[in-house]
Amino acid sequence: MPKPGLYIQLFSIHGLIRGESPELGYDADTGGQVKYVLELARALAAQPEVGQVDLVTRLIEDNKLSASYSTPMEQISGNARIIRIPCGGRRYIRKELLWPHLDEFINKTLKLIKAQGRIPDIFHGHYADAGYVAMELAAAFGAPFVFTGHSLGRTKKAKLLASGQSVAEINKRYRIDHRISVEEEIIKKANLIITSTSQEIDKQYGLYDNAAQQQYAVIAPGIDLETFYPYYHSNPAPHGNNGSAKQIRLTLQRELQRFWAKPDKPFILALCRPDQRKNITGLIEAYGTDNELRAMANLAIFAGIRKNISGMEDNERNVLTDMLLKMDFYDLYGKLAIPKKHDFASEVPELYRLCAASGGVFVNPALVEPFGLTIIEASACGLPIIATNDGGPVDIVAKCASGILVDAASSRKIGAAIKEMLADPAKWQSYSRSGINGVRSHYAWESHCQRTVGCLKKLLPGYFHEPAQPGITASRSSFGARLTLLKKLLITDIDNTLTGDRARLTELLELLHNHREKIGWGVATGRSLDMTMDILAEQHIPIPDILICSVGTEIYYGPGLRIDKGWQQHLNHRWRPEEIKRELAGLDFLSSQGADGQSRFKISYFMPDDRQLLNRVIRNLRDARLRCRIIYSHGQFLDILPHRAGKGKAISYLKNKWGISPENIMAAGDSGNDEDMLRSRTCGLVVGNHSRELDPLQGKRGIFFSRHQYAGGIIDGLKHYKFL
Repeated sequence: MPKPGLYIQLFSIHGLIRGESPELGYDADTGGQVKYVLELARALAAQPEVGQVDLVTRLIEDNKLSASYSTPMEQISGNARIIRIPCGGRRYIRKELLWPHLDEFINKTLKLIKAQGRIPDIFHGHYADAGYVAMELAAAFGAPFVFTGHSLGRTKKAKLLASGQSVAEINKRYRIDHRISVEEEIIKKANLIITSTSQEIDKQYGLYDNAAQQQYAVIAPGIDLETFYPYYHSNPAPHGNNGSAKQIRLTLQRELQRFWAKPDKPFILALCRPDQRKNITGLIEAYGTDNELRAMANLAIFAGIRKNISGMEDNERNVLTDMLLKMDFYDLYGKLAIPKKHDFASEVPELYRLCAASGGVFVNPALVEPFGLTIIEASACGLPIIATNDGGPVDIVAKCASGILVDAASSRKIGAAIKEMLADPAKWQSYSRSGINGVRSHYAWESHCQRTVGCLKKLLPGYFHEPAQPGITASRSSFGARLTLLKKLLITDIDNTLTGDRARLTELLELLHNHREKIGWGVATGRSLDMTMDILAEQHIPIPDILICSVGTEIYYGPGLRIDKGWQQHLNHRWRPEEIKRELAGLDFLSSQGADGQSRFKISYFMPDDRQLLNRVIRNLRDARLRCRIIYSHGQFLDILPHRAGKGKAISYLKNKWGISPENIMAAGDSGNDEDMLRSRTCGLVVGNHSRELDPLQGKRGIFFSRHQYAGGIIDGLKHYKFL
């Protein structure tokens, strides 16, 4: 039985996410955000007002990776779990390649929500890709949408341009302009944006057109204080294994001592992903060009997890190669340790403490740091820090006084700050003590989650006035909540099927209204959306739950007429409309239906009723290897559609998306352009006034020919298939 209380879905799609031993630093997509969302999920789930937290990510089946990423569900605490949704194939791919597959992710999440019978109260997206997913799902269910950016595209684009890359190169690699346009929409539609620092609001979100109208909450993330404790304490956790901590420390010491000629010196520690923005080479230059600093301390750089540099992505490979070349250039053998891997969960906290015990310093040399979780972790262990003066470290140092901020673009200034820290034991001790106390005062998960839940309560007025009940909130008027509740669905053509007999139409509409808790309904038509709305208004027909328009190339949800973006993405596969128009331009028996008859995925002509002419159109397009659907109806209308389009395929898509079984869907039509939906393995209904184009369907399994005409035939079909 689900625990009563808020049901929160957190989305973090890219990277590698698992509850046990997360592989932080595996690549540029598996960094601090992974750790953040895992700890947030567990900590939120522990709040008394929260009933369930799902961290929703991508399911990956890749032979190069652990099978743990292919498990659909992983329980990470009593009421927190990781849910994995497949999209974009099985292999692990970098986040920039996920954009075309996000609508698939949305559709499969909708299906999951319907299957589990419980709609989330909050959809919270992390980073732009998951922000898009959470935004669309929140809109579908009429629920609040919360966003945490972690980093933003405009800031990244500016840094990449400053590094000398062209706009074309940046877009090819990062799809940065698409990301920025999505972020603009996210910022506009989010009910709340949670940031870690004030700087994010001013310097990052402030670059966006929609930023000023948004509601923000600055809530710094927390850390596990039972894991990140001071270097001079043994493990304070109730079930801490002190022997294990000692073994980890010995393992780390042996690993580091393999690199250092004089291992007894203090050491400078850097821990980050191999990403150009992390400025690893800037730290190496600071160390390599300063003989005095090299004499004072050793250097250790943990730059993610690597096996074979030559097989890594360009960004990581370039950074790691440059790091090794710089090591060689400055002749840092015996002074610089560059281990190939580390276990974040167990080794990194002990690594901070080992560095602090040596009298060393932690350096985050990133040119800009949105937050700086490693800075908090190091400070909690009593390790003083050196970090950039651009971004989150400004807030952290203001609260914790745990170190020195520098212009990270200057390797000379980085080196000077490190020497200042190492050369003054009193200053080192002051920063160490202040860091420990400051983190405990300002950066605990308990306080983060209390503030977060407080903000969520404001987005759900009235929710906490009475006990929350698990299950679907039936009072929601959103199309997502309605379609999630429905057991049966009627889809009908408009002209000469729904319309034609006013009295029977009124009777049908009254029946659908009286059974609306069980039966949803929609229209499927060759008309454009505007033309569909015109006929509905003219016939005094209320906006249905679903509108399939332009011969199955567009799907909208009523009453807000929200377009199904997943269907649009699905149709785009191998669709080449300009080539089709050029190929048919020489056929003088075709005339365009005009602008009203065209749409993004429909090319429409008038054509005489002649089978030979139709065969010529089919042959021309086939010979040109243009894959598409050709529909001819009513003796005059020729529609060219994407090969994935059509009323029937739209119904099949809806069936899969909303989890409605074929025997619970009835499709009603009267003409040739209804044939594919009548054949769509649902309950087909042909009205009594049908055109001769449908005569070949007589006697086909799953297709009922009614003797009644127009809406009367639909009513007859509903009774025949026992929908009423």
